[in-house]
Amino acid sequence: MNASNKTDPVTKVRHFLTLTDLSADEFRQLISRAIELKAMQHRGEIYEPLKNKVLAMIFEKSSTRTRVSFEAGMAQFGGHAIFLSPRDTQLGRGEPIEDSARVLSSMADCLMVRTFEHGKAELLAQYSSVPVINGLTDDVHPCQLLADMQTYLEQRGEIKGKTVTWVGDGNNMCHSYMRAAKLLEFKLNIACPEGFEPQQKFIDECSDHIEITTDVSAACTSSDLIVTDVWASMGQEEEQKVREAAFNDFQVTSELMKLANDDALFMHCLPAHRGEEVSAEVIDGEQSVVWEEAENRLHAQKALLEFLLVN
Repeated sequence: MNASNKTDPVTKVRHFLTLTDLSADEFRQLISRAIELKAMQHRGEIYEPLKNKVLAMIFEKSSTRTRVSFEAGMAQFGGHAIFLSPRDTQLGRGEPIEDSARVLSSMADCLMVRTFEHGKAELLAQYSSVPVINGLTDDVHPCQLLADMQTYLEQRGEIKGKTVTWVGDGNNMCHSYMRAAKLLEFKLNIACPEGFEPQQKFIDECSDHIEITTDVSAACTSSDLIVTDVWASMGQEEEQKVREAAFNDFQVTSELMKLANDDALFMHCLPAHRGEEVSAEVIDGEQSVVWEEAENRLHAQKALLEFLLVN
C-alpha cells in the first residue's frame, strides 16, 4: 500500500489537538458528559464502552496527572493504556514520526502524545489512522481546559459572561485559556510581565475576548476565577533565575484574591511551587479548587475518549 492510499481515510478521523477542534456546543457537551461520568464513577457503576480498546500514550515530557488520568480512565472504561517513553520506542532513536504514526495506529485504537513542538502532534495526527489526543505541547494544553471548565461549572455554574484572570507567563496554558474564552464567551484578563506575553497568533485569534496588562491588581479586580501556572515550564529550567526576577510581582496572594469577587475561585494545573507563582495560603485556602480540578482530568478525558471512540 503506498503512502497516499494509507492517508486517504485519515482525513475522516477526528483528532483533539487543540480546543478549536471542538465547536462551542461540543465543548459544553463534553463538560456535561464529564460531570455525568464522574457521578457514575463515584457511585461505583461499571461502564465499559472501550472494552478491548487500546490507547498508546507517547510521552516525551514527563507527567503525573496526564499519565495517571489517561491510564485510570482507560482501565475504568474496560480498555488498556500502553505507556511509551523515548527510552522505550524507536522514536527515541530517530524513527520518523510519520512511520511511528502509521505503525502505532495500526495496532492501537487511539494515540495520546505529550511532547514539546506542537508540529510533532500535528504530524502524528496527519499520518495516524486513529484519533490523536494532545496531552500537552509547548503551544497548548487543551485537556487541562476541559477539566478546568468542568470544575468551574460544577462549582459556580455557567462561565459565559464571567471574568477570568490569568496571572503569569503567556504559555501553553494561557493560550488554551484564550481559546476557551473565545469558545465559551468569557472575558480573559492576562496579567504578565513585559516580554512574557502570549504568542501573537493567539492574541490575533482571540483579541475580542482578551485584555493583556502588566497591572496584576487591575487584572484581578472583580474577577470570578484567578488562574496561574509555574514561572518556568518544562524545557525552561535554565531560565529560572531570570524568570524569578521578571515574575516577582506576579505571585497570586491573598491580597490579590481579595480584589476579586467574593465567590472567586483559584485554579492551578499543578505541579505548583508554593511561594513562587502562588502563596501557600491561597493554594491551600478555601477559594482553591486545585484538587477537584486535578481529579477532573480523569473525568474530562474519559468524556473525550468516549466522544472520539464511541460517538
